Amino acid sequence: MSATGTSDPLGEIFRRLIGNTGPISLMHYMGEANARYYASRDPLGAAGDFVTAPEISQMFGELIGLWLADMWINAGREEPVHYVEMGPGRGTLARDALRAAKRYGLTPSVHFVEASTALKDVQLASVPQAQWHHDLSTIPPYGPVLVVANEFLDALPVRQLVMTEAGWRERMVVPEGDRFVCIAGSQPMDAAIPEARRAAEVGTIIETCPGAAATIYEIAGRLKDQGGAALFIDYGHDQLRDGSTMQAVRQHLKVDPFSQPGEADLTAHVDFATLAPIAQSRGVRWLGTVPQGRWLRNLGIDARAQTLAQAAPQHGPAIEAAKERLVGEGQMGLLFKVMGLAAPSWPGGAGF
Repeated sequence: MSATGTSDPLGEIFRRLIGNTGPISLMHYMGEANARYYASRDPLGAAGDFVTAPEISQMFGELIGLWLADMWINAGREEPVHYVEMGPGRGTLARDALRAAKRYGLTPSVHFVEASTALKDVQLASVPQAQWHHDLSTIPPYGPVLVVANEFLDALPVRQLVMTEAGWRERMVVPEGDRFVCIAGSQPMDAAIPEARRAAEVGTIIETCPGAAATIYEIAGRLKDQGGAALFIDYGHDQLRDGSTMQAVRQHLKVDPFSQPGEADLTAHVDFATLAPIAQSRGVRWLGTVPQGRWLRNLGIDARAQTLAQAAPQHGPAIEAAKERLVGEGQMGLLFKVMGLAAPSWPGGAGF
């Protein structure tokens, strides 16, 4: 049974579990902590723990909607077509994207893949026509899919392997005082490390995300079989690297990820370098992985900001500040990446 199925503090549940069965994996810890966290609250906005790009400015969702419409039009306007969003937050991105796409004749059925019951009512208030799904299995198996996943992959639990004097081991979690700490597990894990990366210095950490890999594999299969395109937008890296990237955010500040499990948003950088080949292995087109700032500028965010400011001059400074937050290299523009995928017969996408 999931440790999230009770109202006891998750830290207490972990202590009992570890006391009875031994250390738990970091992946188990992160997965249970985020399941508890997302099931119990709306974490978005100024009153929550973090703000995502769609909440910063309508321009973000609008440009995504225009990108999807452009792809669909150039692919031949096939119907029926489905908009699928993974982890749609408050539905803000979908509302803005669908409004923009509608101007060009794209009015897809709308499907939200969301595990948080706390957010469902908010999402359906933003996009009343949306249908709700727990996973991709119930998405219609016919017609092109236009998939959007913004800050979805980063919350999936990561597995960490560490090089020790005795070889590779999985990082496990145990209590220490009033918090938790990581230790090296006892089981050899060398076989789980790609041969090219096995020879490493003691202390080297390799982080993988099985859930992200499975998500990309499944969506790529949908694109190949049904047609369509997908955008994955998240903070991460497009080159292989070592080290732990797990972090926790609460009330817009970084906090200790091991102090109060289930009370903060745990995330890790997305390893786009590993995900692109997984998609290509299914025969779909990888359009590229580029910084968010460059992608939004290529799609015309500067012109869109200017138009909005001209229509409402009193909001000009706020519009410019929001744009800079999305594209600035010291803000979201460089750290966040956009990865595009498309069905084999679909065109290349703008911005890449």
